[in-house]
Amino acid sequence: MTDPAELFVVPLARPHASRRLVCLPHAGSGASYYRRWGRLLDDSIELWVVQYPGRENRFDEPMITSMDVLAAEVADGVAHSEMPGRSTALFGHSMGAAAAYEAARILEGRGADLAHVFVSGCPAPGTAPAESARLMSDAEIIAEGERHGGVAKEVFDDPDLRALLLPVLRNDYFLVDSYRSPDRPLLRADVSALVADRDSWVSVDSVRGWRKHTRGTFDLTVLEGDHFFLRPREDEVIEVLHRGLGAAVPSSPRRH
Repeated sequence: MTDPAELFVVPLARPHASRRLVCLPHAGSGASYYRRWGRLLDDSIELWVVQYPGRENRFDEPMITSMDVLAAEVADGVAHSEMPGRSTALFGHSMGAAAAYEAARILEGRGADLAHVFVSGCPAPGTAPAESARLMSDAEIIAEGERHGGVAKEVFDDPDLRALLLPVLRNDYFLVDSYRSPDRPLLRADVSALVADRDSWVSVDSVRGWRKHTRGTFDLTVLEGDHFFLRPREDEVIEVLHRGLGAAVPSSPRRH
């Protein structure tokens, strides 16, 4: 098991927070993508972001190629870093949402009670897989990244950055494409799903299907944008998180 100190990044320590939100990044991304959320969230919430191996400060570690292994790693890290009196919720976007869901099932299977599970930009389990990224050329992976708005063209135009990013994208796309979610007990936790109205990867109907995977409450938020709506619609996303975690929703956005 990875040491929780290596697995998680805590952008802003809030030792007296009553809630912990664990975020799982999307394919090709790292913990730094969510760093600013630490200051945008209510003071009662401490942000923990999973740092996948093979990127940023874990660049020299081998990448994980299996969703089951990734979910187990996250579940173990969450369980071994619990604090008395502090509830835990999970949030994931795209690949991170699938990993968050699988980690939640592991944790609940061990008897844990999660405060909430947030799944963003990810179809409900059971959707047919796409073409395997292991069979895609570099040019096809670059085209996918640019087409869906996740990677700026300037990044791929830089040979050094392209050499760093392509293996990560190929690994993560394969991880998503090879993911199969077997039938298991429904989640007990409440689930909130988010999706963009112009997402070329994920339809609103496919995200609505998450309703069938929880015995708790379910709500769906449809926001304006493409697959990578988290930054442009940041205020609305933070509001969904606050509402799901029972935190006060500020009357105006918090900016630092």
